Amino acid sequence: MSVLSRYVMRAVIGYTLLVLLVLLVLNGLYMLITEQDDIGTGNYGATSALLFVGLNLPQTAFDMLPIAALIGSLLSLGNLARSMELVVIRAAGVSVARIGAWVFGAGVLLMALTWVLGEYVAPPMEQYAREMKTFQKFQDYSMAGNRAAWAKDGNTILSVQRQSAANNFGGVYVFQFDAQHRLRSVGRAGSASIDAQNSWELTDYRQSKIEADRIVPEQHASASLKTNVSAEFLGLAAIKPDAMPVQALFSYVSHLKRNGLDARSAETAMWARIARTIAVAIIVVLAVPFAFGPMRSTGTGARTVVGIMVGVVFLLLAKLMDSSGAIFDLPPIVVGWTPTFLLAVITAIAVSRVR
Repeated sequence: MSVLSRYVMRAVIGYTLLVLLVLLVLNGLYMLITEQDDIGTGNYGATSALLFVGLNLPQTAFDMLPIAALIGSLLSLGNLARSMELVVIRAAGVSVARIGAWVFGAGVLLMALTWVLGEYVAPPMEQYAREMKTFQKFQDYSMAGNRAAWAKDGNTILSVQRQSAANNFGGVYVFQFDAQHRLRSVGRAGSASIDAQNSWELTDYRQSKIEADRIVPEQHASASLKTNVSAEFLGLAAIKPDAMPVQALFSYVSHLKRNGLDARSAETAMWARIARTIAVAIIVVLAVPFAFGPMRSTGTGARTVVGIMVGVVFLLLAKLMDSSGAIFDLPPIVVGWTPTFLLAVITAIAVSRVR
């Protein structure tokens, strides 16, 4: 590795980490403000809120790294262009493709950082943050489980296999006991929703009542259940595919397919997580055409705005594909990879046009 390559890569990585730090500070302040409504509930105080925000910052860093990488590469290469350092490098016989390879090398290192955050740091810290906050706010419930949430409320035990939205759950089991702790009924709902009063609306509910000498099966299109267990508490251990590491998602998808269950949302989240990580190495190269093109003499503010706009468009496209995949029944691999593929094509075309 030459001195010039290390110099360019160090500039890109340094500016990216600086931009990421600024984004984390701003996002942390916003998260702390949103936590004000919960401070004072149970044992959840200001110190707990600060800890909750800090534990969520690695996940924020994982989500923000593509935008930070683009802005950081725009700023670093833009400053090199304004100070004529890129001109000197080109005059020394270094091609644009070679400079792009150096920037891509910096992107690979940032991609490795993204992978470490997304696989080993962010998921357990975010999970611990949710547990810490929930148990400090709600002290009257018990909960167990890893791949499913198990919650006990009086003589009722609830089990939730997955969480599809903030107040919507799937694969809900209801176990009801009498005062002597004897099982009286077992029910399963295909899906359930919870309102603000913790009243459950169970859809496609099938129940088996256990009587003295027989079991009575029942089936209802919908049923209601009143419980003190909130959506926030029950969603604590339910599956949220977009917050799971790739290894756990792969195992979860395999489990769903083996049991004949719908694995599209989890599989889409798996491919999207992989593609988003790889996109970090690609998106930094997109700054190369700007460094040699019309933005080489523009100010820092203009390049920052462009970086934010491109990053926001990329994230919006990813969200749009997630929604379109569910509506139009697109293959999960297509939904997950389309934004990154389009980004790679645009980057390749833009770099190839630089002279």
